[in-house]
Amino acid sequence: MGVGERAGVFWRWWTAGTTSLVGSAVGAVALPLTALTVLDATAFEMGLIAAASYVAWIVIGLPAGVIVQRLPLRGAQVAADLARAVAVASIPLAWWWGQLTVAHLVVTALVVSFANVLFDVANSTFLPSIVDRDQLQSRNSLTSATHAATQLSGPSLGGIAVQVLGAVPTLLVDAASYLVSAVLLRTLPARRADTPDRWPPMGELIREGWRFVAFHPVMGPGMWAATAVNFVCGAQLALYPLYLVRELHAPAGLVGVLLAVEGVGSLVGAALTPRFTAWIGTARALIVAGVVSVAGAFIIPWGTGWPAYAAFAIGNVVFAGGVVVLSVTTRTYRQIASPPELLSRVMATVRFVSWGAIPVGGLVAGALAGALGARATLLVFAAAVVCAPLALLLSPVRRLRDLTDHDADHDDRVPAGV
Repeated sequence: MGVGERAGVFWRWWTAGTTSLVGSAVGAVALPLTALTVLDATAFEMGLIAAASYVAWIVIGLPAGVIVQRLPLRGAQVAADLARAVAVASIPLAWWWGQLTVAHLVVTALVVSFANVLFDVANSTFLPSIVDRDQLQSRNSLTSATHAATQLSGPSLGGIAVQVLGAVPTLLVDAASYLVSAVLLRTLPARRADTPDRWPPMGELIREGWRFVAFHPVMGPGMWAATAVNFVCGAQLALYPLYLVRELHAPAGLVGVLLAVEGVGSLVGAALTPRFTAWIGTARALIVAGVVSVAGAFIIPWGTGWPAYAAFAIGNVVFAGGVVVLSVTTRTYRQIASPPELLSRVMATVRFVSWGAIPVGGLVAGALAGALGARATLLVFAAAVVCAPLALLLSPVRRLRDLTDHDADHDDRVPAGV
């Protein structure tokens, strides 16, 4: 594949992902507002919906790496998009027929969750095949910046759409975005890879990927730091709409704006990551990013009235900026340091553990918020973010300038079969 052709494939891949991200960002506002305003969901039900959105990482997170390795990447991504479109579109249909329930929202979130797992593992595995190694950091930063931009614009558009159309009809925008993504992805080349006559047992392949990550002195701590952050992110997903609507009494339009502000931090973090990591080193940048995330998490739930809105916005910017630096840097390192035949399983293993913490955080937050309230629960979870920099400081990462320094200085990386 020539340079121009590879660039064309990348931009089609990027456009497909961006389209579905915008729709998902709109849906991220419309779905919880549907639960709150249409179905009058309780705090625990909000936590249940948030948990359902990510629980698939616990259920099929590890097998997903093996499944993706055996399937055509393009076919897996297109099928996942179509499944998500049908699931989301079922909510407006059920509402129009007078049959919409919280259980329906939970089931829809589950279907989307399982499709997301296969799509995301396939997507992150596909990128290194169309981008040169020396461009991975910048391309990963671009995708994170794009995600940040959709976070910034999508929730605002979602809040406006909810006020104009209503929460339920707005979900059709999300469903349509998945259809557009599927059409674009269908134009990508199918993966052409040599496959063995007989695949080893799935359990053996899963264990091989798990051992490589868990015993790796750099990837392992990075995975646990991401797990701590995602545990808190799961709580925030469940608590933010509840906190803004019921404790700060923010109108739907303002809720969309405040949720979108997170995108500012993500955008800044993604834009600064290449220069910041080049300046102080990727390993040191991870530790700084962890500390910054802690500070942001503690700022979020302070104040009343307009000062509370300001604190929420500022804290989100700081927290999101730190998280994106951590995410881009660790993801790029995994793509560089993983053997090609293990990459999909490495990605799946890390996301099984770290993203599997998201639904757990949502459920715990929903249970705590019923007794403590959303504000106090957010403070409890802010304290939990401290585990992210600690996981890095208590590992060999603290002695490195760059994560790749370990690979250069040690030829004794843990073999995949150990």
